Amino acid sequence: MDTVLTGIKPTGTPHIGNYVGAIKPAVAASTNSQVHSYFFLADYHAIGGDADAVARTTLEIAASWLALGLDPNKVVFYRQSDVPEILELAWILHSVTGKGLLNRGHAYKAAVAENEATPGRDPDQAIMMNLYSYPVLMAADILMFKATKVPVGRDQKQHVEMARDIAQRFNHNFGETFVLPEPVIGEHIATLPGLDGRKMSKSYGNVIPLFADEKALRKVVMKIKTNSLEPGVPKDTSDSALFEIYRAFASDAEVAAVRERYAAGIGWGEMKQVLFERINVELAPARAEYERLMAAPGEVERLLKAGADKARALSKPFLAEIRSRVGIRPLAG
Repeated sequence: MDTVLTGIKPTGTPHIGNYVGAIKPAVAASTNSQVHSYFFLADYHAIGGDADAVARTTLEIAASWLALGLDPNKVVFYRQSDVPEILELAWILHSVTGKGLLNRGHAYKAAVAENEATPGRDPDQAIMMNLYSYPVLMAADILMFKATKVPVGRDQKQHVEMARDIAQRFNHNFGETFVLPEPVIGEHIATLPGLDGRKMSKSYGNVIPLFADEKALRKVVMKIKTNSLEPGVPKDTSDSALFEIYRAFASDAEVAAVRERYAAGIGWGEMKQVLFERINVELAPARAEYERLMAAPGEVERLLKAGADKARALSKPFLAEIRSRVGIRPLAG
């Protein structure tokens, strides 16, 4: 059976683009009984900014995934910081990771390039070791649980490839220990347009929050940019953000019906109401559960701790094996 590991960095409250592009398909895939699924909140990867924000968004992200159907009884759902073996493994992996490999990291190279483009700056100015060593910690996340497949975006593919390189070097030096993971790139991941027509992104400030209440959801949907065509004038679906977002939530039959309404000249205000109602129907049950979980952080904590217990049932004996391989052993019997 494949072991699929998905990391979720707690940086910001999810929006509907995250839901359609990542959360919904991942939750659906997690129901496959022929796959061992691991989902973890990568809170150590989020260190470096606002400490209160890390704690708050960890709760928000955990509550979001649980509310949207991730079943902690069917998967291993844990917080990275609750599995201390991961950090110890990260240090051990540093012993077989060449500096040259980390020098090639995309994020590090981009930070250096930005410094070099600024007069008077040292190439490594303000670059922290957590950025430089990020690939090693990610390798520990992956290798600890013998993941065979790691779903990632294209920007993270290099990190999985680095994990393979690190694992191969360790296996060469100390014997076959780690499984070599494969990155899984979603070729058909839905990318939703935002309120202004650009890709929906928090950095653009054009998102539709995932769990906005009905009033707030309707208000933000009504802000989606459209052209100036009047009601009654046939409209093209190919350049309509409203249609693209609707299609991500609707069935084929619903999409076909709305396509006909576009051809008949549906008004933009009417289409926005149709979109609001379709999103609201799908998300209302999850919104109620999300609000319940946010009001019960102790329950979320308990579920994450239970997930960590399951994770550590593997990580503790595996780390003991790894320690022995590198020479950290009892001195007698």
